[in-house]
Amino acid sequence: MSFYELQNAGFKVEKEITLPIKYKEIRLDQGYRIDLLVEDKLVIELKTVESCTAVHFAQILTYLKLGNYPLGLLINYNSTILKNNIKRFINTPSDSKR
Repeated sequence: MSFYELQNAGFKVEKEITLPIKYKEIRLDQGYRIDLLVEDKLVIELKTVESCTAVHFAQILTYLKLGNYPLGLLINYNSTILKNNIKRFINTPSDSKR
């Protein structure tokens, strides 16, 4: 899965999107950078590491919460079988009442 392939499939794709940190009136543009954003809904974070850790999971969950995006994929390309190294994340609003 790449920027080029997603774009050729007809999706709106942006790469290396800066996600600023906002606190009250302060905006820090040196915050986070999303690898791929598809259709303003799906965050794709790409890695090439031995194995994904809790830090990687926290990173994509932070992107989902700060950007208010509903879905995320963490893809680790360091694998012989890629489908075994794709993890899906869902942004569930913390203020939902159940």
